[in-house]
Amino acid sequence: MAGPCSARLQGDVAAFSSALRTLVNNPQFSDVTFVVGPEQQKVFAHRCVLACRCQAFRGMLTQVPVGSQDSSSSVPPQGPFILGNVQPEVFLAVIEFLYTNSVTLNSHIALEVLTSSVEYGLQDLCKLCVKFIKDTLSVEQVCEALQAVVRTQGFRELSDVVLARVLRSDRLAVDELDLVHAVREWAHVSSAVLERPVPEVAALPVRELRLPLLAPSELVTLESHNQRDLLIPVESIAAAWRAHALRKGSGVPSRLCRPRRGTRPRDHHRHLEPHTK
Repeated sequence: MAGPCSARLQGDVAAFSSALRTLVNNPQFSDVTFVVGPEQQKVFAHRCVLACRCQAFRGMLTQVPVGSQDSSSSVPPQGPFILGNVQPEVFLAVIEFLYTNSVTLNSHIALEVLTSSVEYGLQDLCKLCVKFIKDTLSVEQVCEALQAVVRTQGFRELSDVVLARVLRSDRLAVDELDLVHAVREWAHVSSAVLERPVPEVAALPVRELRLPLLAPSELVTLESHNQRDLLIPVESIAAAWRAHALRKGSGVPSRLCRPRRGTRPRDHHRHLEPHTK
């Protein structure tokens, strides 16, 4: 006699996704509210969906209220949760993905959604954002917008090749000292993940740092920090000092002497001729 058999059968995925999409930012049956962005726009959601789809939201929605004495009997917070540092359109894109496993992107929000996907630990959303960016945005457009993510976890997820390409841009709206700090943090994260020395993982991006743009006092501090991790080759720092001593970019590639869009003016910049070799 044949034993019982079982099978998991799947219905129309598109219809299921379409039905869940009707719940996105729908106040009906909503049990949690977010107040998002400077505009303080209300976004309605359902905690069961957020909690089962995202560990970060699960933690947010189950945290014990401040002052509570009994964590076991505490009622989960209903909100509203204030998210002042994210744009409503970006947050809604994240919510859309959590409900439907798809996302609607455009060139204005793609990088910020990418950043949010990394911060919330949504790897599949991250992959969708990266694909969209690679397919639709030029390197220059990415560079122009990168100042929005340079201090976030998303910046640390860049590969050395992509980071080097970004650092070649004159349109990057970030000061060089901030870039040095960001690259150092990126290098230490990459070193830990790849189990390789900091100088090795950072070799390609470091070549694109425009050290001659830094003031002498900044170079002194840079040398001190560099003794700890050897992030920047001694030769590169020496070339920056030589540019200061000779009051021109002698011996330094011209691209490393050009101020970027976000470079803060320093007194010695007037001596760095744009035609230096």
